[in-house]
Amino acid sequence: MHMKRRTLAAWLMATASALTLALPLTVQAADEAPDALIKQLSSDVLETIKTDKAIQGGDTNKIIALVDTKIMPNVNFPRMTAAAVGPAWRQATPEQKARLQEEFKTLLVRTYSGALAQVSDQTISIKPLRASADDADVVVRTEVRGKGDPIQLDYRLEKTPGVGAGWKIYNLNVMGVWLVETYRSQFATEINAKGIDGLIATLTERNKANSGKKG
Repeated sequence: MHMKRRTLAAWLMATASALTLALPLTVQAADEAPDALIKQLSSDVLETIKTDKAIQGGDTNKIIALVDTKIMPNVNFPRMTAAAVGPAWRQATPEQKARLQEEFKTLLVRTYSGALAQVSDQTISIKPLRASADDADVVVRTEVRGKGDPIQLDYRLEKTPGVGAGWKIYNLNVMGVWLVETYRSQFATEINAKGIDGLIATLTERNKANSGKKG
């Protein structure tokens, strides 16, 4: 993969998940179509990045603020973290689950923050949604266009009930690779060797190491 293509793919993973990539929860309609949500989310985040020099420069605090205000309200992050941790999640205590979510989110933000500086003229094309009105789990397929070949970026969403009801992202696919499955294999190795606390410790150390890096 060409270096610029790898960098763009890293940016996509970041913005779409932790990234990754939306309207604040207070104005999101519960019955908004999933493809409409992704279109608005992508456009909003892209525009924010393109106009914020601090984010383009890799300012972690600004990136975290972007994630918290525009992305997280539209992500089922507990489900995403649970899926990445795998079967061991069921044995984790509430405190361990909270730490895992915190460290996993920090990992995603810090690992890919430098790639945000690569955003320039990218645009998002939403492909026709193949789903019925009754579906509660869908995949919204998009294509990111810019310099070079278009890049596939797909979102898996579920329709959630209750307070804050609406479509929530819980996995994403960048160029054929699903984020949750990628991390699950990495986390399984740590859990098998050191347990849940060992995984938390490893993530904490990795985040501390990444905190001193830009890009």
